[in-house]
Amino acid sequence: MSNSRDQEIKIQREYYTQTAQEYDSVHVNESDEHFFALSFMLSTLDNLNIKSILDVGSGTGRTIKYIKEHRPDIKILGIEPVAELRDVAYSHGIGEKELIFGDATNLSFQDNEFDLVCEFGVLHHIKEPQQAVSEMLRVAKKSIFISDTNHFAHGSEFIRGAKYFLKSLKLWKFAHLIKTKGKGYTISEGDGLSYPYSVFDNYLQIEEQCQNIHLLGTKKSRINLYRTASHVALLGIK
Repeated sequence: MSNSRDQEIKIQREYYTQTAQEYDSVHVNESDEHFFALSFMLSTLDNLNIKSILDVGSGTGRTIKYIKEHRPDIKILGIEPVAELRDVAYSHGIGEKELIFGDATNLSFQDNEFDLVCEFGVLHHIKEPQQAVSEMLRVAKKSIFISDTNHFAHGSEFIRGAKYFLKSLKLWKFAHLIKTKGKGYTISEGDGLSYPYSVFDNYLQIEEQCQNIHLLGTKKSRINLYRTASHVALLGIK
């Protein structure tokens, strides 16, 4: 792990350490895109015969709590690297064996250990999301579920068009490095450290191991999700 990546992880985890007590009021809203995605994921569990779930980057336990309330028959385990966020989850009644320390890019589980592996709003905080997705695919026996951002649909029509053009020339990453003065990431008060991420960045990677992929725009969008959906849910079925 490079020194720069170590430093970026430290910045992000310090942000959540400092804001843990306000996390739910800032990041958890029952009308937001992740709850919409979560309700969609819930509707697929019986169809896929899901009996166990791993939630990657659980924060204060939104997904764990939701599954326990709606499907108490399903075994769910969450991992979260920030102790302060786990402590908030424990104070809300989530057990210490239900939410444990874990690293999304190096999951300490066996191949195919969980029927379904999911994440909600985590990948855009990881410098190498393909590594996290690779681990999710390895640990998942039947399916993975991703609810995250699509930065190519953010901004005005002109900005989006510029992004598509730069990507077609394979210059997008270079342009973003220039924009961020070589850092490659941005820091905001509401989201801490984040990288320009799109669920579509990992589509081909997921397609290699999944027989079927289903996409859902979780905020207002039009027919072309890649160009118009700022947030996307992806269900990959092996």
